[in-house]
Amino acid sequence: MKTPMRIGLVDLDTSHPEAWLPILRDLGHEVAAVYDGGAVWPEGYAADFAQKHGIPAACTRLAEMIEAVDVAVVHACNWDLHLARAEPFLQAGKAVLIDKPVVGNLRDLHTLLAWAARGWRVTGGSSLRWTAEVAAFLAQPESERGRIHTVFAGCGVDEFNYGIHAYALLSSILGPGVQRVRYLGSSTQKQLQVTWRDGRIGLLAIGPQPGYLPFHATIVTDKVVRHLQADNSKLYRGLLETTLPYLTGATDRPPLPMADLLEPELMALAARQSWLNHGQEVFLTDLRTDDPGYDGGAFAAEYRRAKRKGR
Repeated sequence: MKTPMRIGLVDLDTSHPEAWLPILRDLGHEVAAVYDGGAVWPEGYAADFAQKHGIPAACTRLAEMIEAVDVAVVHACNWDLHLARAEPFLQAGKAVLIDKPVVGNLRDLHTLLAWAARGWRVTGGSSLRWTAEVAAFLAQPESERGRIHTVFAGCGVDEFNYGIHAYALLSSILGPGVQRVRYLGSSTQKQLQVTWRDGRIGLLAIGPQPGYLPFHATIVTDKVVRHLQADNSKLYRGLLETTLPYLTGATDRPPLPMADLLEPELMALAARQSWLNHGQEVFLTDLRTDDPGYDGGAFAAEYRRAKRKGR
C-alpha cells in the first residue's frame, strides 16, 4: 500500500506548481507547505496560493519547510538557484525533485553527480523524458519497429528553459551515450546535430519562432518511419508517476542514473558552445567548468517582466 508523503513546493514562479498540485494529490500525497522566494511574484503570493489551494503552511523562510515535508519540489525558474534550494532538504535526509532545466552550467552538474554518488535522493528534469508515446514505441520488439537510425525532434519558445524539452525528448528515444554536438545554422530556429558514440544521429530544431510548436519527433529505423507528437495533457502525470516512487522511498532505484538524467543539459551546454564558436563540433568531454553556461538570473528577470506585464 502506498504511504502518503508530505510534499513541499519551493518557488511558485511558473505554471507548474498549480498544474502539478492536483496530480500529486490524486497520486495519494499531501501538499503540506509552499515557499516562494519572490523571483517572479510579489510578497504574499505564497500565502494567497496556499489559501486558494487548501495547503496548510505558507513558509516565509525555506528552513521552516524542512521539518514539514518529506519531499521538496523545486520549481524555481532561475535554474542557478536549484542547488541552493535543494541542498538544505538533502542535508536533512529529505528527497528532492528539481524541475527543468535541472542546472545551467557544468559546475552545478558536477555537484549533482557528487550528491547522487553520496546516495542523496534527488532527481527531476523535463517531463519529456517519460512520454507515453515514446514508451509505447520503444515497447515494440526491435524485430518489428527496427533499429533506430536517426531522430528529428524539436519544440519552440526558447533555446534552454523550453528547448531542454527537445533535448530530453531526443534522449528518451535514443538513450544515453551522446558524444558530440554541432550547430548547423539557423532558419527561424537553431538547427543542431547530436551524434551518439555508436554513430546514431539526432537532429534538433530549437528556439523562438512565430507561433507555437508542439513537442514532436520523427523516428527513422531500418524498418519504419514513425512520427510522434506528445500529448501535453499527460506529460506532468508521466513525470510524477515515474519519479515519485523513488523520491518517496517506495523503490531505491532512481528513474535514471544521474549521469543519464543530465545528458540533455550537457547537450544544451555543448550546443551553446558550438553556436558561439560558429558551428565547431563540441564533444561533451571538452566542456569546461569555467564556462558560465545559461544565465538563470537573466532568464528569471525576463520571465518576471513577462508575467507581471500579463497581470
